[in-house]
Amino acid sequence: MAKPKKTPRPKAETPKGFRDYFGSEVTHRAEMLQKIAGVYHRYGFDALESSAVETVEALGKFLPDVDRPNEGVFAWQEDAEADKKGDWLALRYDLTAPLARVYAQHRNDLPTPYRRYAMGPVWRNEKPGPGRFRQFYQCDADTVGTASMAADAEICAMLADCLEEVGIARGDYVVRVNNRKVLNGVLEVAGLSGPDKEAERGIVLRAIDKLDRLGPEGVRALLGEGRKDESGDYTKGAGLGAAQAEVVMGFMEAKRATGAETVARLRALVEESEIGRQGVDELELIADLLSAGGYGPDRIEIDPSVVRGLGYYTGPVFEAELTFEIQDEKGRTRNFGSVAGGGRYDDLVKRFTGQEVPATGVSIGVDRLLAALAAKGRLENRAEGPVVVTVMDRDRMADYQAIVAELRAAGIRAEVYLGNPKNFGNQLKYADRRQSPVAIIEGGEEKARGVIQIKDLVLGAKIAESATLEEWKDRPSQIEVPRTELVARVREILDRTD
Repeated sequence: MAKPKKTPRPKAETPKGFRDYFGSEVTHRAEMLQKIAGVYHRYGFDALESSAVETVEALGKFLPDVDRPNEGVFAWQEDAEADKKGDWLALRYDLTAPLARVYAQHRNDLPTPYRRYAMGPVWRNEKPGPGRFRQFYQCDADTVGTASMAADAEICAMLADCLEEVGIARGDYVVRVNNRKVLNGVLEVAGLSGPDKEAERGIVLRAIDKLDRLGPEGVRALLGEGRKDESGDYTKGAGLGAAQAEVVMGFMEAKRATGAETVARLRALVEESEIGRQGVDELELIADLLSAGGYGPDRIEIDPSVVRGLGYYTGPVFEAELTFEIQDEKGRTRNFGSVAGGGRYDDLVKRFTGQEVPATGVSIGVDRLLAALAAKGRLENRAEGPVVVTVMDRDRMADYQAIVAELRAAGIRAEVYLGNPKNFGNQLKYADRRQSPVAIIEGGEEKARGVIQIKDLVLGAKIAESATLEEWKDRPSQIEVPRTELVARVREILDRTD
């Protein structure tokens, strides 16, 4: 008789493009979200938590293919009912598309303008890479229902405040502001308006977006006949004449020493374009509003090189860039780059209502910010684990539970060791793996004398590394105190290790 085949065990591994987060990673993210939420709240924004699942129709950006809307989103089809096919559903790919649906659905019950912030994971069915995951956190704030440039200026100011609140020092970041209308005006002046120039506009916009990587000469080549890179690959250019290319290059090189000078240069470039002049006026107004609020060019600046969401944003666009240098995984020095961005999008809600609803907002990349703080050594490396109450006698578990309850009642994170207490060394190894700052020891003899042993594990580790015998005697890592002083003495140690 043949033996039945064994069912293969499933592999214990995360799906490609996803990862698990442990302990301090989760704690640091939660603390950052709390700080950012505090700034948003201070600015008068209300929290919104919408569904992680939307209909593909509501998401809008990724429309169904022949059988399945699988371009960029994780989607599935509901079971069909008797008289119709099931709806296509998808995990949200950002927090803005759900906002448009929420506002359109509940607009009669919401104030105008509606100011909301939202935080949570989003999912994108894209090819993963180093530091690029299919699930990541976003932290958004948006104002829906006003065309006032004061809303855009406020978003920029709030973004600067958020960066400083989480630990990015002034001077280590800049919020850069541009306006899509100015860019449209430049394209119009360069003779690239109209439906027959759509292909050329696309090449020009992609070239502008590559300025940081290719430099002015590389972009200039793409504006002309094309560019061959170091590997020999050839990229076809937009085929612009010299005069047309100079208009575009003049826009990209329009930044001057002050915001006023930059605005003046942009105004000269687009004076023949109505839409361009509107964009410059809006930039000038944003700069004036920010200056009145005390946000100077050391924090927020006008920068024509900012190009974001070319088919999405309709007016001001902004980007927060960290300006300090880090070492990448190959040991190369580079700037950290962008950690947040946003802009005005006046057409998104219109998909639902048929009427234009002005809106502006920003999205902060929380994981990118955490990586930046870690690279700069600005994440607190304090002991994250709980105080561990060791077990010297398993028959006295009630005594140990009373100890841990007293610590918790005082607001101190604590736990009783619940493994096999036979080997005391294993209990201390457990505390070490938990990154515990303190271990509590109470044997029968300590219990009878009304005392308790407190072991400072952080100090003990330092002593083991480098302390002399005299230093060890002067400040021992384990002390005996009256049982009544337990909470006060543990708190003293925790205050030293924070």
